Amino acid sequence: MNNNKKTLFDKVWDAHVVETIPDGPQIIYIDKHLIHEVTSPQAFAELEARNLEVFRPQQIVATADHNVPTLQQEQPIRDELSRTQVQQLTENCEKNRIELYGLGHQYQGIVHIIAPELGITQPGMSIVCGDSHTSTHGAFGSIAFGIGTSQVAQVFASQCLLLNKPKSMRITVNGKLNANVQPKDVILYIISKIGTDGGTGYFCEYAGNVFREMSMEGRMTVCNMSIEMGARGGMIAPDETTFEYVKGRTFAPKDEEWEEKIEYWKTLKTDEGAEFDEELVFDAADIYPMVTYGTNPGMGISIREVIPAPQNESEEKALRYMGLEAGQAVSTIKVNYVFIGSCTNARIEDFRSAAQYIKGKNKSEAVKALIVPGSQQVVKQIYEEGLDKIFNEAGFQIRQPGCSACLAMNDDKIPEGAYCVSTSNRNFEGRQGQGARTILASPLTAAKAAIEGRIAAFENVN
Repeated sequence: MNNNKKTLFDKVWDAHVVETIPDGPQIIYIDKHLIHEVTSPQAFAELEARNLEVFRPQQIVATADHNVPTLQQEQPIRDELSRTQVQQLTENCEKNRIELYGLGHQYQGIVHIIAPELGITQPGMSIVCGDSHTSTHGAFGSIAFGIGTSQVAQVFASQCLLLNKPKSMRITVNGKLNANVQPKDVILYIISKIGTDGGTGYFCEYAGNVFREMSMEGRMTVCNMSIEMGARGGMIAPDETTFEYVKGRTFAPKDEEWEEKIEYWKTLKTDEGAEFDEELVFDAADIYPMVTYGTNPGMGISIREVIPAPQNESEEKALRYMGLEAGQAVSTIKVNYVFIGSCTNARIEDFRSAAQYIKGKNKSEAVKALIVPGSQQVVKQIYEEGLDKIFNEAGFQIRQPGCSACLAMNDDKIPEGAYCVSTSNRNFEGRQGQGARTILASPLTAAKAAIEGRIAAFENVN
C-alpha cells in the first residue's frame, strides 16, 4: 500500500492512534461515547467493582430508547424489566455526572438519530456505542462502530480502546437511480449482492455519484446497514452537504472554531491513488425498490422479481419460517403491519417521503400502520409541517420516539405469523416478536404496502 496515499478511513483512524503496540493492536482515542439503557448497566457495574471512575463524563451522551414505550411516555413504564433498565440508566448517569436525555427531555430519542440532529456527530470523529448500528454516524466521515459491554467499560475508564485496525473496502455506485428508489433500496441491493458476510473484517467507504447526491439522512440509512453485510462500519467522505447539515445545530462548532473545523474536514477524503484491500462497483441502473423475503438482510430482491429457489438448508428454513415459496411474486404477500421507524429510517425526510405518497389516500383496513419518529425533534417537525394530519387522515397511528417495533424489547411487538413491512434493519426470526415475519423495505415501499394491503410495485419504474 502506498505510504503517502491514504484512504479516508486511514486518515481518521491514524488521527486517533494514541499508541501502537509492537506486532499488536493499537490504542485508539474515542471522541464521543453514546450510551443507552440496554448495554450500559453491566459496564457501570464493572467500573464500580474495580473501584474506577468514569474518566471523561462530558464526552458521553446518554438517552433511553430500546425499552421505552411509544405510548403514554409520561406515565411509569408498565414492564418491570424495562422500567428497571431505564431507572438504572438515570441513576448511573446522575452518579457519574453524565448528561442524560431521558424520557420527557426535549432531546430524547433513538441514540443514532439524536446525536446527528443535535450536531454532536461531526466529521473526523471516533464514535462508539454498545450498539451495532453506531455505524450510522460514519455518514459524516467519522469512524463509528458498535462495541461490547466490556469495551463500554474500557471507554468509561480510559476514553480509549485497544483495537486491531480493520481492512479497508470501497463500494462505488455510479449512474442514475430508477424512479422510487430510496437510499434504503441501494443498501439492501448491495447486501443482496455481497451477502451478510461480504464486508466481514472491513471498514467500508461508499463512493460514487449516487452517495454524493444523497441527503445526510440517506447517507445515514446506508451507513446504518453496513453492519448487515458484516462490515465493522461504513463511511462517506464529508462534503458541502455534510457541512450544511451540521452548521448551526445545537452542539455544532460556532464562529472561529467552525471555520477551523471546516478547513480540517475538507481534507477528509481518500487521496487519489490510495489503495483499498477490496473494491466493489455497482451500477445505479440495476437498482429497483427492494424487499427482503427471508430471515437475514441478504435475502433481498426487487419488488419486480419472484422469490428465488433456496440454495441451501438455511434458505429453505427461512422460507418455511416466512411462509413463502420459491417462484411466488412478492405482490401476493398480504401485509398485516407496517412499521415506519427505527434508527435506519425514522428521520424527518423518511416521514416526508411517506406522507407525500400517502396524502389523500387511506390505508388498507387489514393493516395496522405505525409511524414512530426517531426523536422528540422529529415529532416537532412532523407536527409543524402538518404531516400528522396526512398520517391521521390516512389511518396511520403516530407514536412517541423510541426503537419501537424494530426489536421485541418493548410493547410494540408483532404477533406470531403476522407479516410486517418494516423500515428497520434486521429481519431475523423473532426479531419483532416471537414468530413475527419481517419484510425490510424503504419508507416509500412501506407506505405503499400500508395503502394496498400487500407489497405492490410502482407503476412508474424508470
